[in-house]
Amino acid sequence: PRYRPDWASLDLRPLPSWFDQAKVGVFVHWGVFSVPAWGSEWFWWHWQGEHRADYDRFVQRRYPPDTTYADFAPRFTAHDFQPREWAQLFQRAGARYVVLTTKHHEGFTNWGSPVSWNWNSLDTGPHRDLVGELGQALRESNIRYGLYHSLYEWFNPLYLADKESGFKIQNFVLKKTMPELYDLVLKYKPDLIWSDGDWEAPESYWNSTSFLAWLYNDSPVKDTVVVNDRWCNNCSCHHGGYYNCADKYKPGTLPPHKWEMCSSIDKLSWGYRSNMNIADVMDEESIIEELVQTVSFGGNYLLNVGPTKEGVIVPIFQERLLALGRWLDTNGEAIYESKPWRVQMENSTDTVWYTSKGPVVYAIFLIWPRDNILELSSPTPSPATQVTMLGFAGTLKWQKSPDKGLLVTLPYMLPSPLPPQSGWTVKLEGVK
Repeated sequence: PRYRPDWASLDLRPLPSWFDQAKVGVFVHWGVFSVPAWGSEWFWWHWQGEHRADYDRFVQRRYPPDTTYADFAPRFTAHDFQPREWAQLFQRAGARYVVLTTKHHEGFTNWGSPVSWNWNSLDTGPHRDLVGELGQALRESNIRYGLYHSLYEWFNPLYLADKESGFKIQNFVLKKTMPELYDLVLKYKPDLIWSDGDWEAPESYWNSTSFLAWLYNDSPVKDTVVVNDRWCNNCSCHHGGYYNCADKYKPGTLPPHKWEMCSSIDKLSWGYRSNMNIADVMDEESIIEELVQTVSFGGNYLLNVGPTKEGVIVPIFQERLLALGRWLDTNGEAIYESKPWRVQMENSTDTVWYTSKGPVVYAIFLIWPRDNILELSSPTPSPATQVTMLGFAGTLKWQKSPDKGLLVTLPYMLPSPLPPQSGWTVKLEGVK
């Protein structure tokens, strides 16, 4: 069927199945904001939009007088950017897709956008096509490629004039936003478009539905492309492909619609910042807990890193990604291609979470029980029930619980002064 440029029609499009199967992605926030690398990726807005004193002081202390935000662009060098090394890291992290910022709210494009003259990565800064280079490396590694793109730009004079008119005129959309979206799709054939910057203006201003109708009907990626829900004000959580709803969204129950939780290893910023402390960095346990909860509730988990202006993913971020990858090497069977089970978490506790594949049920427990006995009250065992543990050879002993469910005897773990890693999976066959 051909999709009409209205939500009633567009919302009927089935979501390409690769997205739900992928479960785990890496988000990359990289741009001119990586040059001051302080506060957050909203640096320009906090400094020139809100005139915050701490940002003013920062620029006065570190940069020559009369420095403008545009002066940061030549320092965005990407000197050490090795796209193949990034792709290898993301693969080892267990990511099945990667989403790169092609353009944040600052308007600087990480490819040679023909409508972003001299404010793009080919004309200034790296003098490289960052979007294209990473795309090629990811595809060689068989990882799906997503492009983040901000509809609006804080200080673009065309946008500000359109806003002044109450969004009755569309010069910015017709001359900047839409040409860039079409260019990205035709040039890079992305698997996913992660739209953002939608909240100030209605759909009638953005022309989003016309773009999506073209994307689904006639674009080179019409059968495979996936989009999120940030295409106009009041769109989020209502329209689009899968739902983001809000940054770091946690639904608390199983949503009726496919969704994605985006989270950042640096809890206070999406872009790299030099003033990050170790306390601001998510630990391995928190990352695994977020992943498990998200997938149990039917979501995908998109974990963000911010590279430096040179294109380095700092060691602490690499370490967290590799820890996630090691966990997935053992427990990925319960994550990738899984579906939510009839129960998402053990009713008495939020430390046991369920996923399923056909008749097989996986119980992922985040805390090792003191007495080595794992109590599961939700599954109903049968004489044919078999219990194993991912990453551990042999079957586990179990018995029917006096109340309901089953008691699983876990393998004896050697006592260790360190708290054990977070998250283990028992695989239940022959339960209801």
